[in-house]
Amino acid sequence: MKKKATALLLAGFMLLTACSSNSNTKNEANTGTEGNAAGSQKITVWAWDKNFNIAAMNLAKDAYVAKNPDAQIEVVEYAQDDIIQKLNTGLNSGSASGLPNIVLIEDYRAQSFLQTYPDAFQELGDAIKTSDFAEYKLGPTSFNGKQYGVPFDSGVVGLYVRTDYLQEAGYTVDDLQDIDWQQYIEIGKAVKAKTGKDMLTQDPNDLGLIRMMIQSAGSWYLKEDGTTPDLKDNAVLKEAFESYKELMNADIVKVNSDWSSFLAGFNSGDVASVPTGNWITPSVKASADQSGKWAVVPFPKLKNAANSVHASNLGGSSWYVLNNDGKEAAVKFLGATLGSDVALYQKLVTDVGVVGTYKPAAEGEAYGAADEFFGGQKVIADFAKWTAEIPNVNYGLHTYAIEDILKVEMQNFLNGTELDKALSDAQSQAESQIQ
Repeated sequence: MKKKATALLLAGFMLLTACSSNSNTKNEANTGTEGNAAGSQKITVWAWDKNFNIAAMNLAKDAYVAKNPDAQIEVVEYAQDDIIQKLNTGLNSGSASGLPNIVLIEDYRAQSFLQTYPDAFQELGDAIKTSDFAEYKLGPTSFNGKQYGVPFDSGVVGLYVRTDYLQEAGYTVDDLQDIDWQQYIEIGKAVKAKTGKDMLTQDPNDLGLIRMMIQSAGSWYLKEDGTTPDLKDNAVLKEAFESYKELMNADIVKVNSDWSSFLAGFNSGDVASVPTGNWITPSVKASADQSGKWAVVPFPKLKNAANSVHASNLGGSSWYVLNNDGKEAAVKFLGATLGSDVALYQKLVTDVGVVGTYKPAAEGEAYGAADEFFGGQKVIADFAKWTAEIPNVNYGLHTYAIEDILKVEMQNFLNGTELDKALSDAQSQAESQIQ
């Protein structure tokens, strides 16, 4: 998917912007009615990733224009670094000139924008029914009791497994339906002994796995207020660190250092599983000769964390309307498409591979389709089920700033520093740097 593991560590705000256009013709672009005095306005949308977000928004555009032929919608792709610079420059200046009507924001970043620029975004009001979306997406997309984002893709995670390697080691998919990380490690050792294959590939400097582990137990790097660091005495984070170290020391990890080598680990057949977000599916399926040799099972849970479940998240983003000229048209467009169109969400699955967080879509035909690559498993239906089980946490303002600290302390811990000291040092640094 569009979320490369390494890209998740980028500092700064990750967001897209677009130039708005204020042309007035005969209709409000998204009303589909005649004679509206507001006139028709061009809606400009900016997002990243041509093959995922851009492709998805173009499907939404096509669906909308089919019913509203006077609508003018332009979807533009920008590099993330350019978007960060442009949006922050525009919002800091207080000028709406050059800003988009609709913008995509990563969920980990959303509160940074909503809280830093509280007047820059348009409340959605009754344009969407929030109860129709996965609960865990509502926290990042709302602020002060108001809904600002249309929840988009699910970052729901799963454990992708090579069934042939498991079988050679004496396991079946049924054996992996309800496992914790210690059981996962033991299975990995057996697979390595029987097949010579590592269980997974991992970049030691990427904490995406830690993020998935702690959210599975309803915990985060910050306390529930979204601003106070919660590292030193966070029992869930401690268990995640311990599990990570046990995993790295078990001789079942093929170390990688970038996205390409991460993909190569499973495309080449060198590893037996991939614990990550559902957006990796197209990359897994890129090796056509492996069709029928993969399955997706529930994400392992933490053994000692009482609230840990077999569901978590990695990545995901949502759509926002900027509070500028054309905002009404933009809100109506989103409400009529990504906010409510079940048929559109079926096309998002079949044409793009998007697993949405719009719950009514899960009843559609595309969500229930069997995937022969995964041995006939209805993987989209499974992902939709797990999406509804993801614990809701407050990502707050500082996910990546804290991870910059934690990845250093993780290396210290792996190299022999006591865990309590590593997390205590991380707590002190976080308190001094982000408060």
